[in-house]
Amino acid sequence: MGALTGTRGLVRLILRRDRFLMPIWVIYLGVVPSAFASSTADLYPTVADRHEYAQVSGNNPAFIALFGPLYDEGVGGIVTQRLGLIPLVVGLLSLLTVIRHTRTDEEAGRRELLGSAAVSRHAGLAAALIVTIGANLVLALIMMAGLNKQDLPAAGGVALGLEFAAAGCIFAAVGALAAQLTTSAGGARAIAIGVLGASLLLRIAGDSGGATWLSWLSPIGWVHRIRPYADERWWVLGIVVVAIAGLVAASVALSARRDVGAGVLPPRLGPAEAAGRLRSPLALAWRLHRAPLLGWTAGFAVIGVVLGGVAKGVADMMRDNESLHDVFTRMGGASGFSDAFLSSMMGLFGLIAAAYAIQAALRMRAEEDGLRADPVLATSVGRLQWAGGHLLFSLLGPAVVLTVAGLAAGLTHGINTGDPGHEVPRVLGGALVQLPAVWVLAGLTIALFGILPQFTLASWGALAVFVLLGQIGSAMQLSQKALDVSPFTHIPKLPGGEVAVQPLVWLAAIAAVLTVAGLLRFRTRDVKSVA
Repeated sequence: MGALTGTRGLVRLILRRDRFLMPIWVIYLGVVPSAFASSTADLYPTVADRHEYAQVSGNNPAFIALFGPLYDEGVGGIVTQRLGLIPLVVGLLSLLTVIRHTRTDEEAGRRELLGSAAVSRHAGLAAALIVTIGANLVLALIMMAGLNKQDLPAAGGVALGLEFAAAGCIFAAVGALAAQLTTSAGGARAIAIGVLGASLLLRIAGDSGGATWLSWLSPIGWVHRIRPYADERWWVLGIVVVAIAGLVAASVALSARRDVGAGVLPPRLGPAEAAGRLRSPLALAWRLHRAPLLGWTAGFAVIGVVLGGVAKGVADMMRDNESLHDVFTRMGGASGFSDAFLSSMMGLFGLIAAAYAIQAALRMRAEEDGLRADPVLATSVGRLQWAGGHLLFSLLGPAVVLTVAGLAAGLTHGINTGDPGHEVPRVLGGALVQLPAVWVLAGLTIALFGILPQFTLASWGALAVFVLLGQIGSAMQLSQKALDVSPFTHIPKLPGGEVAVQPLVWLAAIAAVLTVAGLLRFRTRDVKSVA
């Protein structure tokens, strides 16, 4: 049997399984740049308009932290910067796709079943990478075709398409490597998403903090350095190709060493008899969620310290730039500029916390798919008791990580400005006000788990849509009704903005309705069992 026997059949199987989901994100993300380019040309029709934009956004740490540097003042350069978060979305979708068709299938027992046929050991991994990399290349081709119709330089369109595809391919390879390390799909997703988050942090710290060498440690920083529409650096793609080849080679090597169903990192076995403190469903949930919660909390603390430290540079930069000084004096001076930066960062914290909430809620689906929920529910433990333990972490876990992030950012910024007593409550409030929007995504995940369990991963797609609406929806001149689809649109801009209680109450109510609907349906639907 050849090394890749059966790969073609598995490729067809993956394409059939993803025949609805994959075309949606490939086509949607492929056409967004051309639509955004058209709206950008309308918003900034003259050279003077674009120069004014560049003076503000090109030197604004908030813009640079969120989107990346502005390398050119033309329409193409503005489009490239404002789409700077899209590679992150493409990377997230790509790593989730690879893990779904490798480790998730293995955890569910499908890999072992397929292995009994004429399918080689590495065929599943190869098929997942082929489909995902192919999807990213199709996305790039759609982008190139759309951008070339906008009277923009063809080379820039090619470079921007390859930037997106490169990010997706790198993190597809990261997902492939993560799938070899753990015995669970949840663990693989945690590792891969952690790498994605670290890449974003390094890119933000390098671009907005002045230490540009940090950006070169980040795959997201690499793809930004391709510089579409600004004297393209094609040689950066060589770094990307080498990185992908190295990650894939490592994945294949690790796959060859481990047993089917096992991971390179062996699970830590507990004692033969459980301690008395593990007798309740909540204690079991704590045992399952504590490691991810601690990891996310540590990550949020680090990000909070870094971004809180960067915020002081906002006022320093404003004093050196007369144009920015005039603009932000009208916004409230140096404090207004700092508040705008911190508010943007709190919004970013909210989106990342939503990713944690989704991951925590999806643990219920992982337990059910792994046939570990059925033995627990066969005892005196009720379904709502069991689900309630996981629900607690999906709802209160984000509160913990956002509190830590707000405290870290507020304390660091307060120490830098000499007034921590004033800054800490303001920044902490900006972090915690994100919770109702985060809970909506947690509630959506729980509703899908209870009502349509086979579509629970669609919650990641919802998060991706909300990211796009928040970052480029206004620039694309979408209607307010379209923007209002995202719960994060309704969150007050804190610190510095006014607090409107009514939207927060409505978001909390929506989250509650979704959660209750999911739990009520879970009480009556069938649960996967061994028999």
